Amino acid sequence: MMTILAYGAALLLTLCLAAWLTPRSWWRRANARALAVLAGGTLLVGSLLHALLAPPPAALKPDVQGQLPVAGQGYRAWDNLNLRSNVGVGSHRLAVLPAGTRVTASGRHQGDWWEVSALVDGRRQAGWASSLWLRRADEAGSRFVQPHRVEVQALGALGRADPREAEGLVDRHREVR
Repeated sequence: MMTILAYGAALLLTLCLAAWLTPRSWWRRANARALAVLAGGTLLVGSLLHALLAPPPAALKPDVQGQLPVAGQGYRAWDNLNLRSNVGVGSHRLAVLPAGTRVTASGRHQGDWWEVSALVDGRRQAGWASSLWLRRADEAGSRFVQPHRVEVQALGALGRADPREAEGLVDRHREVR
């Protein structure tokens, strides 16, 4: 409703300003110039009035429920996942978990880094992992294929590099994680 009122007032204001500020000969009969002045003025003034008079949108509350780790919740590594001693890619790598490995969140997090634990060589290993590479274990339709092979095939198929060269590029990319 506020939008209609803002643009209606803008049309009236544009008509008044156009009659006052433009030559009388422009308005003797309808023409493209007059139509452009009315449309442009109404749009400009209407947008300004709408921005000034419209109530501010309600503050958006971020949906953090699905973004934070839940203690005891099971997740799966989407791709080979580095389990680190602390937060950040510069921290010591404790283990590399293969794609599809089930990890359990402790509930602690720092930004995108979650504290998780997983079975590594038959014993439970705790560490920090980037949540960008984790998916809920119960996620519907999730198939944990190794994207590594898919990336290599895609790069090779696109002709950007031969498959061996592409595999080397992908491996170097994984070291960053």
